[in-house]
Amino acid sequence: MLPIERIEVFVTDLTGRLQRRMSSGAYDTGEGGSWIGKPVLVKLHAGGLAGLGQIRPISPGHWMPDTVHGMLHAITDYYGPRLLGMDAFDMTGIERMFDMTLPLNPNARAALDHALHDLLGKALGQPVYNLIGGLRQLDVPLEWSVSMHETREEMIDEACRAVEEFGIGVLCLKAGEPEGWQKDVGNFAAARKQLGDGVVIGIDPNTGWTRHETIQAIDAYREFRLDYLEQPIERRDLTGLAEIRRAARGVPLMADESMTSPADAIALAKADAVDVLCIKPYKLGGLRPAKKVAAIAEAAGQLLNVGGLAAFCQLEAAAAAHFYASTPEHLIMPAGEFVFGLGVIGPDPLVPEPKFTVRDGCTRVPDAPGLGVEIDDEALKRLTLYRAEVTEKA
Repeated sequence: MLPIERIEVFVTDLTGRLQRRMSSGAYDTGEGGSWIGKPVLVKLHAGGLAGLGQIRPISPGHWMPDTVHGMLHAITDYYGPRLLGMDAFDMTGIERMFDMTLPLNPNARAALDHALHDLLGKALGQPVYNLIGGLRQLDVPLEWSVSMHETREEMIDEACRAVEEFGIGVLCLKAGEPEGWQKDVGNFAAARKQLGDGVVIGIDPNTGWTRHETIQAIDAYREFRLDYLEQPIERRDLTGLAEIRRAARGVPLMADESMTSPADAIALAKADAVDVLCIKPYKLGGLRPAKKVAAIAEAAGQLLNVGGLAAFCQLEAAAAAHFYASTPEHLIMPAGEFVFGLGVIGPDPLVPEPKFTVRDGCTRVPDAPGLGVEIDDEALKRLTLYRAEVTEKA
């Protein structure tokens, strides 16, 4: 038994800022001091140990409803009081409690799920990957998501920096330009010409195209070797995705916005709609539901992708890295997207000595207990915008 004794929740500031553009609008970690776009950190205390989990909600955005305020409310007023006294090893019971208390709220659940896994790993003296399947990949290859820019030259410069400075071998170019898919094809052609055939390059319109635009665009991309296509159309249109998959003739089609739960994974498999499921632990509610999706995908003959930028957040990136490391190589493609949590756009201000770093386009998962990330308490005090503590049962 490892009863949960108390829970601390923090909204923390960032010392850097990431601003990007996609078909649906801006992605922004926000100004310093603002709560919008800032991470929520959870500490679960039990048996003299503290399990850590951190998620940065991406709202405002086009498909995830969670906000900083919503996460706080869910954890401090609903999940947290019911977690107190529960055995941290009772993951099934905790998940059932989540479902019967607030059935959605994936960002809040993911922060708690990651903290639970970190706590159990520390209690057992084992890295998280050993709790969810074992170590199948020590070195995790990384993917760089390339933002839209005002000019094509800026987009190519970002792509080149990823490859030349960090050795990244997989790029995903944002698509869905307001001027039309023809401009997206031009961006891709320029990137392929600059970087050559040795780099894997996919595209992600973030639901910014229609069915017929997607099918037209796929044919235009063939000349330049499109390596994969991520979520081109509206997330509920599974019939349209299946039509596009047939038209793609072997170009792997990936579901991201369509893939938010194990139930979505089943629906996508029944519709024979895609080749790859993009797993982002923050959108699924953590590592436990992510493993359920992985099992569904394997049974359906689909591959997995591990996404989520984890901007400036080592803890969020670490959870995704452990998931990736516990997944057999033949079930996963093309690489892990969480590179923005590994220092390439600036440090995590809470982690002065990161254990997860980038080398030759990969990160190596440490064998330390738990997630393998420890935060600096002085930095946490300095950067805390808000703190709450849960000490009373519901």
